[in-house]
Amino acid sequence: MNEKINRMEFLKSLGFKGASLLAVYCSVPALSSCINESMDSVPLVIDFALDLGDPTFSKLNTVGNYVVQNGIVIARVSTTEFAAVTQVCSHEGKRKVNFTSGEFYCPEHGARFDTDGKGLNSKGSKGLKSYKTELTGTSLRVFS
Repeated sequence: MNEKINRMEFLKSLGFKGASLLAVYCSVPALSSCINESMDSVPLVIDFALDLGDPTFSKLNTVGNYVVQNGIVIARVSTTEFAAVTQVCSHEGKRKVNFTSGEFYCPEHGARFDTDGKGLNSKGSKGLKSYKTELTGTSLRVFS
């Protein structure tokens, strides 16, 4: 039987109780699980627009640049195309994904992803959640 338990249940199974359980669970960062327990399994509905005339997002007027908004990395991949993926890396659930050299990249362990979020190496093999984009005038819509 292959049963998954979270970190708290694992510590309880080792006999930790009460204050000692809380102390170990909260103060020992080296005890990490293989999954990110803080990530919800409920899919997020994403739908927002960026004004590329706004200085905050004007970087997207240049091919190769990117911005992060609402936990989404949005990149200008060509004169006519944008790509958008979650900022949370699928390798270890860290919010570090960026865009460089024409691909999405997580500097934590070197996970690489194409502009559709597909993994390009073993660290990125799980891929990234990607989002649709639509440009109307200077308004870039990012949606599920």
